[in-house]
Amino acid sequence: MSFVALSRSTFRHASRSARFFSTSLRVQREYANVLVSRPSPGVALITLNRPKALNALNAAHFQDISDAMKEADEDASVGAIILTGSERAFAAGADIKEMKDKSFAEAYTANFLADWEVITKLKKPVIAAVSGYALGGGLELALQADILLAAPSAQLGQPEVNLGVIPGGGGTQRLAHLIGKSRAMELVLTGRIIGADEAERWGIGRVVREGSVVDEAVKVASDIASKGRIAVNAGKEAGLRFEKRLFHALFSTKDQKEGMAAFAEKRRAEWTHS
Repeated sequence: MSFVALSRSTFRHASRSARFFSTSLRVQREYANVLVSRPSPGVALITLNRPKALNALNAAHFQDISDAMKEADEDASVGAIILTGSERAFAAGADIKEMKDKSFAEAYTANFLADWEVITKLKKPVIAAVSGYALGGGLELALQADILLAAPSAQLGQPEVNLGVIPGGGGTQRLAHLIGKSRAMELVLTGRIIGADEAERWGIGRVVREGSVVDEAVKVASDIASKGRIAVNAGKEAGLRFEKRLFHALFSTKDQKEGMAAFAEKRRAEWTHS
């Protein structure tokens, strides 16, 4: 082999190694109020990190949550996202000190809480892993997730009525959709806090009774991340109105052909996400 050919071969190998090294050591942005990690291939774990405030959601905290989740959503290597808090609190609500002096005019003209529903705008599936308190805005944040897993210690509620207000981040509507109007109104109008078992019976989420709720969330997220991304994203996007049409559209994808061929041939599918 000539020196030129050897040099070209060496250069190509070095380039591939550099690309792999760069991808493997992707620099993740650091945030003041959340921790970001990759506990398993294809899985992003975002942990709320205001422990002294029981993860109460102020503007800076929510901005970090929003930015971290958008970053994970745009990362091609991520197939599913987990949002969790501490063992004491997923999020104990919005930061009351930050909002107590707002006037109606300030809240209305600034469209206060307009950016609250960041999770609903993400393309990738989100799992909320809830331990301890998920109250007020904390529960509303968890309810936006596609899957809610709860530790036995979870305490869920919308106690805003005790502060002279109502849920402002979608709680009244999502609860009514999940558990029916009567039960939703009971929580909203009394401010009652329910435990994990009652929440599971009502259909709010699944209780993880053995092991860590975060570990279980990682298992579920890893399973989701192993599937064809197009079908997963379509499954998240689908509503009753569009479900059949999206199902039809998926027959134009390579992943549909591969998935059904692999099933018929009794082998593992090799997804190309195309």
